[in-house]
Amino acid sequence: MATETEIKLSLSAAAAQRLLELPLLAGSERSTKLLRNTYYDTADRRLRRERIVVRYRQHGRQWLLGVKTAPPLAAGLAQRGEWEAPGRAGDFDFAHVDDVAVRELLESLRDELQPVFTTRFRREAHVFAPRSGVRIEVALDRGRIEAAGRRQSIREVEIELLSGSLSDLFAVALDLQAGVPMHPEAGSKSERAYRLLDAAPLLAVKAQPVAVHADMPTMDAFRLIAAACIGHLQANEQGVRDSGEAEFVHQARVAIRRLRSAIRLWEPLLPEAFVARFDPLWQALATQLGDNRNWDVFHAETLPVLAEVFAGRVDAARLASRVQGRCASYRRVSRRALQSEDYSRLLLDFSAALVDLPVSPSGPAGRLGDFVPRCLGKRARRVNERAAAPLQTDVAARHRLRVAFKQLRYGLEFFSPLLAGPLLADYLQSATALQEMLGRLNDLAVATQLVATVLPAASRVQVQDWLAAQTAALLPEFAQLLDDFQQRLPPWQSPERPAGDRSRSRQPAYNL
Repeated sequence: MATETEIKLSLSAAAAQRLLELPLLAGSERSTKLLRNTYYDTADRRLRRERIVVRYRQHGRQWLLGVKTAPPLAAGLAQRGEWEAPGRAGDFDFAHVDDVAVRELLESLRDELQPVFTTRFRREAHVFAPRSGVRIEVALDRGRIEAAGRRQSIREVEIELLSGSLSDLFAVALDLQAGVPMHPEAGSKSERAYRLLDAAPLLAVKAQPVAVHADMPTMDAFRLIAAACIGHLQANEQGVRDSGEAEFVHQARVAIRRLRSAIRLWEPLLPEAFVARFDPLWQALATQLGDNRNWDVFHAETLPVLAEVFAGRVDAARLASRVQGRCASYRRVSRRALQSEDYSRLLLDFSAALVDLPVSPSGPAGRLGDFVPRCLGKRARRVNERAAAPLQTDVAARHRLRVAFKQLRYGLEFFSPLLAGPLLADYLQSATALQEMLGRLNDLAVATQLVATVLPAASRVQVQDWLAAQTAALLPEFAQLLDDFQQRLPPWQSPERPAGDRSRSRQPAYNL
C-alpha cells in the first residue's frame, strides 16, 4: 500500500495564474495532462459511509483503477491509503489492494458498484527538490465536478509529499501561500461531489468524538484532538460565509473554544512559544465570532420575550429593527474574518506547528492514561477555587467559573473513551445541567449589556431591572445544581470507601 500525503488549497482564478509564475516553481520538472475520473459507489452509498473511494481515471488511452481510504481533511492535510493499477473501465479487480479488510469489503460489493459522479480537470504539475532527500509535487487542478446534472468548478492546488517529512511538506505549502493567497480546503473532490449529488441544504456540523486511548503518547493525542477541532471549525466555515443561519457561527465558535481548551489542558507539556503565539490568535478570532453569536442569541431568544413582557412600554418594532441591524453588521464581521488571508494563514501555520511539536516526554506524563487524571484533577480544582467566589452578586466571578467549567467539560469529552462507564454518564449529566444554567445566566448578563446599546435611557432601566430579576430567580436553582455537581465522584477517580460515604470526594463549599 502506498500512503498519499498531501495538502489541498483552494485559490482564485487570478491567484492560480500568479502561482505558476512564482520563483519557487521555476526550473522544476513540469507536466500537463487532462484527467477524466469516474467515481463508483453502491445505490445506498456504502462506500461513502465507509470513507472509501473507488474511481477509474482516464489519462490518454490508459485507464487506472484507484482505491483510496478517505479520512476527513484538517487544514487541507490528507493522509490516506492509496492503491492504483491498470484496468478497464467497468471491471473491478481489487487484487492490488493489500489491505485485507478493504479488499474483502470491495469484493463483496463488486456487483453493486455503479457510476455516481465524474470529475474532469487539467492538471499542471511541478516536481522539485527543495533539499537533498525531499521531493514534492505541486499540482494545479482546474476543471469541474459533474453530478446528477449539476456542476461545480474545481480550482485547487494539491501539494503532495513524494519523499521527505511532513515538516518539508508544510514548509513548501507555507512558502507558496506567502506568495499567493490560498485557503486550506475543507473537503476532497469526492466529498464535494457527494454534496453536489445530494443537493442537500448546508447544515451546521457539531463536534465528533475523537478516538484516543490510554496507551497513546500524550502529544499524539493533543495533535489528534487539535486537528479534530480544526476539522470542526472548517466544516462550518462555508455556512458562516454563505448562510444567515446562526448555528454555523455558534458551531464555529464552539470549535475554537474546544481548541483553546485543549491548548490549556496540555499547556504544561507544550512549548511556551507555541502557546504564546497561537492562543491569542484563536482568542481574537473567537471574539469576532462571539459578538455575532451574542446578538444572534439576543435576537432569537431575548427579543421575543422582551416584546411580550414590555408590550406597550417599549417600541418593539424599532427595537427589533435595531437588533436585526446589529446582527447583520456582526455577521459581516464574521464572514470577513473567515474569508481573510489572516485566517487562511492561521490554519496552515497552526497545522504546521502541530507537526513540529516535540514528542511526548518520558515518564508518567508521556502516556495519555497517566496524564488524564492529573489533567482533569487540575481543572476540577480550578472550578472549585472559582466557585468559592461570591457568585450571587459578582457577574464577573460567574463568568470566570463558566470558563473554568467549560475547560473541564471539554476535557471530559476529549477523554471520554478512557472514562467510559456509568460514573462518567452520571458526572456528565450533572455537568451538562450546570453548564446550561451557567449559559442562561451568561445570556442574561450579556443581554443586560446589549440593551444599553439599542434602547433609549427611558426604557433601558426598566428592561435591565427585569433582566436582573430573571437572574435573581435562577440563582437558587443554580445553587442546587452546584451542590448536586459537587456530590459527584469524578470519573477519573476510583471509589476507595464504602458506598454512600462521599466525605472524601466532596468539593469545597460554594459561596452563594
